[in-house]
Amino acid sequence: MSGRRMNEPSRPSPEALLRSAAQEGRGRLKIFLGAAPGVGKTWEMLTEGRQRREAGVDVVIGVVETHGRQETEALVVGHEIVSRRAVPGGGQGAGEMDIDAILERRPQLVLVDELAHSNASGSRHPKRYQDVEELLATGIDVYSTLNIQHVESLNDVVASFTRVRVRETVPDGILEQAEIEVVDIPPDELIDRLKDGKVYIPHEATRALAHFFSKSNLTALRELALRRAAQAVDAQMLEHLRAHALAGTFAAGERIVVAVSEQDHAEGLVRAAKRMADALRAPWTAVHIETQRDSNFRDAERLQLADTLALASRLGGSTTSIPAASVVEGLHAFSVEARATQIIIGKSSRSWWFEKRHGSVVDRLVRTIGDVAVHVLPAGGSSVRRAGQPARHPPRTSSRWGKPADYVWSLLAVAAVTVSGRLLLEAIELGNIALLYLVPVMFAAATFGLRAGLFAGLAASLGYNFFFLPPTGTLTVNNPENVISILVLLGVAVVTSQFGARVRAQADLARTSSRQNAALASFSRQLTAAASRDELMQAICAEVARLLDVRTVLLVPSSAGPYLSAAFPPEDRLDQIEIAAAQWAIDNEQPAGRGSATLTASDWLFHPLRASSSSERGVLGVLGIAREDAGAPLRSDLLPLLMSLLDQASIALDRMALEEEHLKTLAAGERDRLRSALLSSVSHDLRTPLTTILSAAHEMKRNLSLDLATTIETEALRLNRFIANLLDMARIEAGALPIKDEAIDLLDAAAGAVDDTRASLQGHAIEMEVAPDTPLVRLDPVLLHHCLINLLDNAGRYAHPGTPITIRCLRSPDALLLSVIDQGPGIPRGQERRVFETFTRLEGSDRARQGTGLGLAIVRAFAEAMDLTVEAANRDDPQGACFTIRIPARRIIMPIEDGELS
Repeated sequence: MSGRRMNEPSRPSPEALLRSAAQEGRGRLKIFLGAAPGVGKTWEMLTEGRQRREAGVDVVIGVVETHGRQETEALVVGHEIVSRRAVPGGGQGAGEMDIDAILERRPQLVLVDELAHSNASGSRHPKRYQDVEELLATGIDVYSTLNIQHVESLNDVVASFTRVRVRETVPDGILEQAEIEVVDIPPDELIDRLKDGKVYIPHEATRALAHFFSKSNLTALRELALRRAAQAVDAQMLEHLRAHALAGTFAAGERIVVAVSEQDHAEGLVRAAKRMADALRAPWTAVHIETQRDSNFRDAERLQLADTLALASRLGGSTTSIPAASVVEGLHAFSVEARATQIIIGKSSRSWWFEKRHGSVVDRLVRTIGDVAVHVLPAGGSSVRRAGQPARHPPRTSSRWGKPADYVWSLLAVAAVTVSGRLLLEAIELGNIALLYLVPVMFAAATFGLRAGLFAGLAASLGYNFFFLPPTGTLTVNNPENVISILVLLGVAVVTSQFGARVRAQADLARTSSRQNAALASFSRQLTAAASRDELMQAICAEVARLLDVRTVLLVPSSAGPYLSAAFPPEDRLDQIEIAAAQWAIDNEQPAGRGSATLTASDWLFHPLRASSSSERGVLGVLGIAREDAGAPLRSDLLPLLMSLLDQASIALDRMALEEEHLKTLAAGERDRLRSALLSSVSHDLRTPLTTILSAAHEMKRNLSLDLATTIETEALRLNRFIANLLDMARIEAGALPIKDEAIDLLDAAAGAVDDTRASLQGHAIEMEVAPDTPLVRLDPVLLHHCLINLLDNAGRYAHPGTPITIRCLRSPDALLLSVIDQGPGIPRGQERRVFETFTRLEGSDRARQGTGLGLAIVRAFAEAMDLTVEAANRDDPQGACFTIRIPARRIIMPIEDGELS
């Protein structure tokens, strides 16, 4: 986030607008949140669902658990209920919610009870909230119910006083995107309902009263539910305010901001902010304002700042670092953006003279901050150092005043103007020479900063006095008017240097922000271009190393521990302590290693790459960074960029994992489809010829007949071809297709295929339009033979009885076109490509005997194995289908001349 000037008008937050745009087309989720079972969440959901249905909304019940409560079952009456999906193996209860049936029904609103429910094994998603996510993504609104103990972030808190560890949880991100309605009743009333058997059966109710449903537990759960709902409402309100650029604090709840710096006492400020946030039960953020002075930080100061921000993160606060022209402006802009109600800052350690001259940060902040409380804590004593521990860094040296070279260049610029003025003294007036001295002042202020500009202004005043004002060669001034000129020159120099320094600081901030945005855009493009997981991981390491000037490694979790998946430089290897730090980062989803609070002996700092909040994948990997000089892994001013890079890397890895899961799902679905089609085909195409053969053989025992023998032979050939097709398809899918190219005469190949399919072509005349001088081709004779006999068998199957079948070979400038043409119903429009898919039998074209749908799939697979292509098309006069094998020029032995073969 960039700092906004205090006098600039508010504008909508781009991030808030993007998040709002991302919700376009999605359904709306409403959660009825309760403190415990029995408060009436399902009853309230059904009541509101009935009201929506009566108002004309298309409402269905996806799943509702009434638990035998009569008043709840009465509310179900009148609602359309989508039947549940049967659970394989019997499952539990009445089955699981049928997502596909709901998507096919496509109502406006679905009622889904018990959002935290775990689905039975074999379901599309392991959790019901993931089913709800899929419904929302299609634009369907969802009403659901949830108890506060099922919220992921509150799991440990609930277990601490109920002594019950809840296993079914929902990510907090689900609540953040939902409208929340709290369903609440006093604990005493809930206990009475439990005693009356309105929550559990009497035996279970007695046990529940002695454990989970004690009044103290219910009161604490009730407070958690109300507070969590208030936090969600507060977050949604802030999102709305940012998206619509509405001014004001809207202090319905407390929001704390603590300003941190590179000083030791900043850690004390962070701890004080944590204590205040705990007392107020308020969210809090530690913010560092990056100004021009940050460029002069030493490594020890950068490390101290990084430690302070890491401490804030460990204590549960948010952290950010934003650029601004001054601390006051940046803090003011951030507090407005965050709608802060309390700001904590440390007392300045600057001298009394500096504070008196320039005004303290506190005074300026109080004058501009509006109705926000400002807490000023003393710098001394706010952080305690262990006995014998040295200070983190010695007192600041003159580096605060800039580099000596800055002042040398400023002085040279003043000297250059002085020489020029002396040369032009006879041509221009003395007063105009004074104006020339503004040039080096502006140059020094804009190039080297405020202090160099002030130095140049003082040098310019002295130079003008010494070399140009009478008596020259001295610093005395005889004419009072010249004194005024010197003072005016010095004043203008001061003002000009301040403005120049401010412009330079703003330009530096804009340049830094532009570089970071360009770096993020480049990083995103690199990740998007990655085609595989390994390529993506290597791209992440290479880009992070390039942008941050560090060494990088990426480790992926496995059952045997984290293993190195990518590195930059590629030769990087890790020791045992680095592996331990990476494992800790995976297990705890927190940074580990140098610069963190855990396993600091490691030379590497490991950051976890987390999957999305709605995912069950957890940590996808850890990214490790280290410096070549074994110093601090990263400067504090680069931490925001690193966090952005980690977020993008996590999203890219999560996307790649989703794509791999999607491909596996598609492959599994394709295997199931093939298995089902194969079983169906086998049951029909094996049983039919076998039945015919058995019947003919039975008749032949009683009466020898040539017709019966012919029938047996025909059906046996048909059965043999079917089994051959199954074996060929198995070879294709197994990738076991040996290719043996030989010189082939297409006329002989066509004649051989006709001879082997004479039974299928019975009743059809064969018209052979293959010229004797057709060039030889270099192909596999067996595969080509299979292609031709399957095409001829397909033609004989679908051609009208008594019509001819044509085998034609045409020349083109770069290929031979071998076609099998029939006169039949043809191929349905738009299905010309689909006919080559496995087990495809198109309606309307299967006019004659049923087939397996394997023949054309084998033709395409064998043709592709020989580097050929096959196409299907329709003929209009006469009507029929035309299947063409295209043999490219590189497969032809003799040269081809233009024109058709006659």
